Amino acid sequence: MNKNLPRLLSVRDLVKMYNLTAQSQLSQNFILDKNITDKIVKSAMIDSNNLLVVEVGPGPGLLTRSILETGVPNMIVIEKDARFLPALTIIQDDILEIDHEKILTTAQINKVSQENRLHVIGNLPFNISTPLLVQWMKMLSKRSGIFQTSDITMSLMFQKEVGDRIVADTLSPARSRLSVLVQSLCKAKKVDAVLIQLIALKEPILNVPIDQYEMVVRYFFGQRRKTIQSLLKTLTKKLMSDEVDCLMKGLEQLDLNLSLRPEKLTCEQFCHITKIFCDNSISIPVN
Repeated sequence: MNKNLPRLLSVRDLVKMYNLTAQSQLSQNFILDKNITDKIVKSAMIDSNNLLVVEVGPGPGLLTRSILETGVPNMIVIEKDARFLPALTIIQDDILEIDHEKILTTAQINKVSQENRLHVIGNLPFNISTPLLVQWMKMLSKRSGIFQTSDITMSLMFQKEVGDRIVADTLSPARSRLSVLVQSLCKAKKVDAVLIQLIALKEPILNVPIDQYEMVVRYFFGQRRKTIQSLLKTLTKKLMSDEVDCLMKGLEQLDLNLSLRPEKLTCEQFCHITKIFCDNSISIPVN
């Protein structure tokens, strides 16, 4: 080792040098305590056995340093804010719009097999956290982009209320569309107040097309304080008579308690409901 190498600048020094401040319009929130980032990485259980670690929104890069210290063989960081380019070697792109092949190409990975371990980590900006997570769930369901492997873990930091919705079960008033989508594909657990870990299920609960599933779940949670019966009454007014007959016949066979509100239904029940829509080619009108 060359002992004459210059000392690596601290992240606080880099922040001062490049005059980097968190911007509220980008929902940025910097972590500048390495004890915290080391704890996050340890909780995420990232190690050298991961084929690839993808960090979203590295900001000034302290979490990045903690990850690199684990000896991971391949790491890609994606940042939209160009101010961080001088301080980090990263892909500058919008994580919502990036071509995932670009990530794999940059990491010099030609093919992802089912046995490969992949970890996605990041402190997600509040304004994109929900649409980004929905996008990732759709990609995970279709095994596309970086989500081709079945051995994938996501360690993500959210605002507390978003994290509460992700892990909420049928007993929680916080249960939402996001809860159902995520838990149909992943085991979701809350590590601490803001860190949520999602581990892709080897055998997902979801057994219907994700786009139709999301359509159904979105409709039922669109007016979450109404009962299933009330929501169905509104919906059937917009459908053809033969569609109504098929829908109601299918629901009768499920023996659902229609007096329940959407948050009381399990992921399995939403899958059964979606299958009725799919089997009978029923779409939910937008208006």
